[in-house]
Amino acid sequence: MEAIAKVRNIRITPQKARRVVNLIRGKQATEALGLLKFQPQAASEPIRKVVASAVANAKVKGESQGAIVDEDDLVISQAFVDEGVTLKRFRPRAQGRAFRINKRTSHITVVVATPDEFAKKAGK
Repeated sequence: MEAIAKVRNIRITPQKARRVVNLIRGKQATEALGLLKFQPQAASEPIRKVVASAVANAKVKGESQGAIVDEDDLVISQAFVDEGVTLKRFRPRAQGRAFRINKRTSHITVVVATPDEFAKKAGK
């Protein structure tokens, strides 16, 4: 069984968010939550919330299907960061010029799966 959680237009650059997401890809969900709790990067907090949401979504999906889902069994099968909209701002410079500042946003997606589902996808 798989469960997905997404957050869109989060005000973190995709490059910085990808550094954190690469740390947790393929790990157990509880281990990933522990790792993210103590990471110094600013992107770790919203990514931790997305992972926790994916785990909660898996529990709800399991209950609706009549299956019991254990948090300790869930594995992060997919985790990726896409580029969101870019907010364009202007900064005044010397002699009447203006330089553009790009404030980038990210779309973060985390997919958790049970180990048997993760093994099936890895085998393909």
